[in-house]
Amino acid sequence: MKQTQALDILKTGKNVFLTGSAGSGKTYVLNSYIEYLRKNKIGVGITAATGIAATHLGGTTIHSWSGIGIKDKLDNNDIKSLLKKPYLKKHFYNNDVLIIDEVSMLHAQQLDLVNTLCQAFRQSIQPFGGLQVILSGDFFQLPPIGRNGQEAQWVTESEIWQNMDLNVCYLTEQYRQEDVIFLNILNEIRDGKVSDNSKRLLLERLNKEIDHKLEPTKLYTHNVDVEAINLQELSKIRSQPYSYLMKSRGNKKVSEILKKSCLAPENLIIKKGAKVMFVKNNFEEGVVNGTVGRVVDFDENNFPIIATSTGLEVTAYPTEWMIEEDGRTVSQIKQLPLRLAWAITVHKSQGLSLDLAEVDLSKSFTAGMGYVALSRVRSLEGLALKGLNELALQVDQNILDSDKQFRSMSEETIKALKSFSKEDKTRAQKIFVKDIFDKPIKVKKKGISKKANTKKMVQKGMSINEIAEEQDFTKSTIIKHIEEILDKKDKLDIKHLLPKKKDCEKIRSAFNECGWDLLKPAFEYLDEKFDYNTLKLVRAYYINL
Repeated sequence: MKQTQALDILKTGKNVFLTGSAGSGKTYVLNSYIEYLRKNKIGVGITAATGIAATHLGGTTIHSWSGIGIKDKLDNNDIKSLLKKPYLKKHFYNNDVLIIDEVSMLHAQQLDLVNTLCQAFRQSIQPFGGLQVILSGDFFQLPPIGRNGQEAQWVTESEIWQNMDLNVCYLTEQYRQEDVIFLNILNEIRDGKVSDNSKRLLLERLNKEIDHKLEPTKLYTHNVDVEAINLQELSKIRSQPYSYLMKSRGNKKVSEILKKSCLAPENLIIKKGAKVMFVKNNFEEGVVNGTVGRVVDFDENNFPIIATSTGLEVTAYPTEWMIEEDGRTVSQIKQLPLRLAWAITVHKSQGLSLDLAEVDLSKSFTAGMGYVALSRVRSLEGLALKGLNELALQVDQNILDSDKQFRSMSEETIKALKSFSKEDKTRAQKIFVKDIFDKPIKVKKKGISKKANTKKMVQKGMSINEIAEEQDFTKSTIIKHIEEILDKKDKLDIKHLLPKKKDCEKIRSAFNECGWDLLKPAFEYLDEKFDYNTLKLVRAYYINL
């Protein structure tokens, strides 16, 4: 599928899984769609499964955006607590589109949690509460990391993945690798059929010196090797070392999780001339998680001044990482947002595009690791291999099977798109924008607000369907108007909109039993006999008696 075709589908408001090989332009398509949404004043939540990936889109992690944080499970009390947080309300209420990049690194249960919160905040049982959701990623990248020795479930195994009517957009054009021979090697790895000729070409890059004045980025599979290389390079510098110890306070167990996730070392030792990487966004200074530079000096307080590859000079000051619950800080750590960067792990390299790279795959320990590392590089000439084992060129058979299915589903998506005339496609895209704003077709009387119109029609005894049709709004929007009117203690008789008295009593009892904050528990308690709109009306009536 071409990028323009994927954009056409996104603009119709469909839920999409955007995929394709490394360098096929997934980030470009997402950024183009984000620009389109902003131009049309449509709110969009821009997130990713990892911090580095999020910076490529100017967003945040899905864990932070949704409020799930480090948790794998949320009970009703957790959800009730999150529902009270104003900043989360803005995320869920002010956005109509949610983007999750690098979704292959998200756990199945985490995607289900995000769906649950979307439904709770938006008071809707539709997938993700009715948000348009764009999931983007490539399952040939490294899998999600399990905890406590347990293997994590792929996001495709989540319950919501099967129930959100995903349209697959598989990008097939290539924009990173212009080297046709190298691109063929990468495609063979993706197909699970690496030829003898491709193996020979890779082996020719073993211990090959890259003839270039710039120093190649070193990629290794294990943290211990990366740390050893960084310390070895640091020891070559004869200038004075500066040491910075991490400070922490609060819950010790949570602090340990924070220390691992923030990427900054507990004891950072750097010198003038050291190659470093920022590990936290600082948009005001023009650096993001992943920005690389060299220490050129230290200020009067001994904080390092970093010269980046883009020509900026930025002083790195101590920054904080924290986890909050119910308005209080559970744990907090403080450290310079830096780490040594002569070498990085393959895992941390995902999303990068490198002109030159020195790669050691002799200790590859999981299928797909070789593809991730090799696909970071733009050409075969920019690659210097330090080692290669058999596992490095293998990919998981389940991923191969899924990839075939994604390609097939993408072809079906293309067929459906081509069956649309240009006029039909344009109309569908306009309808998506119109539905978000509930723009009325009929002219309303000047000076009368939407809610005021709804109130007058309710007072006339009109039904929800009649009001929705008259104003060209959805029923959910009309009910939202009624809820807001009643919440302001404005008098409004809605008895004629309620179900029979005995049904009202059943719903009231369900709310008394399950709590009045969430709809879903009452919905399930009543065996799904009443829809969410009915529950909303009955709840609004009794709460405001």
